[in-house]
Amino acid sequence: MSAELFAYICLAVGLASALVGGVFQSFSDFVMAGLVRAAPSGGIDSMQQINRTVFRSVFLATLLGLVPIMLVMSLLAWQTQDGAAKTMIFTGSAIYIVTVLGVTMFGNVPMNERLDRLPHRDQDAANYWKTYGVVWTRWNHVRTLGSIASAICYLLAAMALS
Repeated sequence: MSAELFAYICLAVGLASALVGGVFQSFSDFVMAGLVRAAPSGGIDSMQQINRTVFRSVFLATLLGLVPIMLVMSLLAWQTQDGAAKTMIFTGSAIYIVTVLGVTMFGNVPMNERLDRLPHRDQDAANYWKTYGVVWTRWNHVRTLGSIASAICYLLAAMALS
């Protein structure tokens, strides 16, 4: 693979990671804030519907699809690159896998699954909703920062390869 093509792939991965970070940032900035301000039953029902819809979204395909792409990029960087590009690709991949994939799988998704099992008009759901909004959003901040940091690393790798 040519260095130019490798640079363009790094650019594409960086932009895709930035896009994922932008969606997370939107949730942290105003979507969750709006849902938490709604009556608990309305916020819960809305979040349950969002969580069910995300499974059929381009967003989830992008979020998850970046993981194998980053692993392949890391392997290729290990075999063919030296210096800053190699370091940035490894760093960007590690950050994304831990802060986006890991936090999603072990932080946000378990909370979403618990919320989904609760009837949205139930008092237990309303009590959980108070905690859910705060904790879920904190974890989402981590995903936002991780996506953006990963994007920066991949964009720096693309620049180093140019």
